This record gives sequence, C-alpha cells and structure tokens, in this order.
Amino acid sequence: MNLLEIKNVKKSFGDLQVLKDISLSVAESEVISVLGPSGSGKSTLLRCMAMLETIDGGSMSYCGTEAVNSNGGTPEYADKQTLKKVKGSFGLVFQNFNLCPHYSVLKNITDAPINVQKRDKKEVMQEAKALLKKMGLSDKGDYYPYQLSGGQQQRVAIARALAIKPKMLFFDEPTSALDPELTAEILKVLKELAAEKMTMIIVTHEIDFARSVSDRVIFMDGGHIVEEGKPCDVIDNPSNERTRAFLKKLAE
Repeated sequence: MNLLEIKNVKKSFGDLQVLKDISLSVAESEVISVLGPSGSGKSTLLRCMAMLETIDGGSMSYCGTEAVNSNGGTPEYADKQTLKKVKGSFGLVFQNFNLCPHYSVLKNITDAPINVQKRDKKEVMQEAKALLKKMGLSDKGDYYPYQLSGGQQQRVAIARALAIKPKMLFFDEPTSALDPELTAEILKVLKELAAEKMTMIIVTHEIDFARSVSDRVIFMDGGHIVEEGKPCDVIDNPSNERTRAFLKKLAE
C-alpha cells in the first residue's frame, strides 16, 4: 500500500513557482532520499507534505485518506477531523531540531501523545523512556535542550517524532546543522530505523548515506523531479545532465 500519494502538486511564493507539477508515491517501508541544489524545491516539497505550507494545485493523500484535492481548481483541504487523523500518520524532524527550550527532554517527547493524541499518560511515559534508551539518551530525560549537544538534540527530535507512532517520518536536512562526528551519530539512527522498516522521506546532501540506505533516490532541480530511481542508477550512473553536474560539484 502507498502511504503517501502526491499528484500534480504546485506551489508558488508570489511570482516564484517553487514546485511545478510534482507527482510522487511512497510505499510502506520505503526509504526515499531527496537530493538537489539549494532552491530546487526539495524542502518546500517536504513542508507541503508535512502541511506546514498549503499547496496551490494538485492533490495529496495519506494512508488512503485524501487530505487535499484541487480537481483542477483551487485546492480544498479536508475537514479538521480528517486533517488531524492525517497529521497523526507522519512525524517530522527539522534540521534545527525545533525542540521546546522550556520543556525537559521527556516533556518534549511526551507532550503531543498526551495532549494532542489524548493517550494514557503512564503508557506514554514508558514508551518515551524506551525511545530515549533506543537513542542512547536514557539518562537525559530531565535535561533541557540547552544542556545537550546538537547530535543529542537531534536524537531527542527523532524520539519526539516517533512518540506519536507515525506510519512515516519526514526529515529535512537532519544533519546540516551538525559537525561530521555528530552527523555520523544521526545517520546511524536513521540506518537503524531503515532496518526496522520505517517509511522515511529524507531531504539530504549526504550522498554516501543516500546510496547505502535508500530504496529510491529523487533528484530535484528547478521545481521538478528531474530523475528518480535506485541509488545505483541515480547516484552512480545518472542519465540526466543536471544530476551529473550536481553530483560532480558535490564530489569536488
């Protein structure tokens, strides 16, 4: 089953068209890496998928539930209850962590499951502690974000995204704010999640990581999906000139 279906999505900011007729489907357990130069539209695509931006045209469905459809006209979003259900199907991890600075680590992780999903507090607490253990942060529950390294903060952000029990996770450049040593920490966590068959869409510049962990790689440029396929095809043997130029520049 496809967990995400995007058809003919368009997005502009003023006169600048950032997404031009993007269509994409994501199957269960699939790991997709999205590559492309700055300004290619990849982060905007992720923000539209995460409903942080509204689309100007097209349709998006999550786990078989339609969230928005334009039917050729102005996009119409589903009712509040449907959108709440849809938003519970995915978790989002930002490049700058976006943790609540005045919440402890544990409260950052448990806030949405308890207050948004209205789940049992005791059960949520147990799950949060298990997630912290999984992230190698068992002793950090009472810490505040400022007391943690960037890599630790990003691992808390991943635990927070997992706490709502999503069907899929969206990552927007999850390592771009980190130095190489901390980057390795986060990529290890993502590889573990991939091994556990977590569905993930990852906007990244980490080419070796994308090659080793992705089922599919998408290369975007100028608001279009220029090329997509298996990592061995898109990264090691790209057919499009723009993809070749981008990868060559990254390798320099």
